Amino acid sequence: MKKVKFVIAPDSFKESLDAFEAAKAMKEGIENIFKDCIFELIPMADGGEGTSEVIISAQKGEFKKVKVTGPLGKEIEAKYGYIKNQEKAVIEIAAACGLELVDMGDRNPLYTTTYGVGEMILDALNMGAKHFIIGLGGSATNDGGLGMLQALGAKAYDKNGESVGLGGKELAKIERIDLSSLDSRLKNITIEVACDVENPLIGANGATYTFGPQKGANTDILEELEKGMINYSKAIKRACNIDVSNIPKAGAAGGLGGALLLLGCELVKGIEMVLKHTCFEERVKDADYIFTGEGSIDSQTKYGKTIAGIAKIAKKYNVPTIVLAGRVGDDIGELYDMGVTSVFGIVDRPKNLDEALKDGYSSVKKTSENIARLLRFM
Repeated sequence: MKKVKFVIAPDSFKESLDAFEAAKAMKEGIENIFKDCIFELIPMADGGEGTSEVIISAQKGEFKKVKVTGPLGKEIEAKYGYIKNQEKAVIEIAAACGLELVDMGDRNPLYTTTYGVGEMILDALNMGAKHFIIGLGGSATNDGGLGMLQALGAKAYDKNGESVGLGGKELAKIERIDLSSLDSRLKNITIEVACDVENPLIGANGATYTFGPQKGANTDILEELEKGMINYSKAIKRACNIDVSNIPKAGAAGGLGGALLLLGCELVKGIEMVLKHTCFEERVKDADYIFTGEGSIDSQTKYGKTIAGIAKIAKKYNVPTIVLAGRVGDDIGELYDMGVTSVFGIVDRPKNLDEALKDGYSSVKKTSENIARLLRFM
């Protein structure tokens, strides 16, 4: 008799459980009822925080620690994933220039830099990497990726022929950019970039005005940064004959998306990249059930989020897909058409947010067990 196969593929439950903890809780709940079954645990991410851990775990890679320049110019320790047999590096840019690395009172994108991202790329090149997976998101920067390019060998000069420094404030000073001295190994690599935003580099919906406020920029700073970003995009156009100012996604991570486009990267939706590099479709073909979930399910979930990506594949193979969530919105009807079978809230009694976050593991486990009872005895 064929054993029942469960694929367990949750994203994180923000501020409560990471994806690995959520998967473990689901498994424990289910196996209390199904004593003899097959489990395939595939923790998920959507291209942001946790992406490197998910891909490295799925492909049996390892993490490498490296000293890099942090967002405020001081040396910090960062890490990235490396899969030796595939010559593949997996980098989350937030490890080098993330908002969480800057204390609230010190947040000012005039002074933060992406230089450390370039240093991580250089270290991976020295390891022999030929393929790069880069997750954008969570940056403290608005330097257009100039810092990263400088670390990789690019030069930027002011009107006096002097090299400009680091940070968003330097963009307004640029008269000339020279990319001819970029590390030559960059010509022989492939770069996949997870990017779920469509914002261009400049303008009302660009990097500065959309994301600058959350990075510590007030009105005056925003105006200074935007002038700098306009000047920077013009310098790039003069140097490369490429107008990155209005390209969709170029404004991601404070303009880092635009700089990566100059390196020939491919910008893709985060969940699509994660599903590809965890070999999700191949592993789910013969599943009987998929359990997934994340902190909140609402009308935005259908737009390229983890649940939507999983549901699309599940529908292809007619695998029932069960979603658990800490919060379930009223407007999720379209998810059922996309392939979701059912959605369950995990909050089991009235409790405040702090209690709910603290009880995340037991709530996911208990809900999974109750669903399993239904499946086992229906």
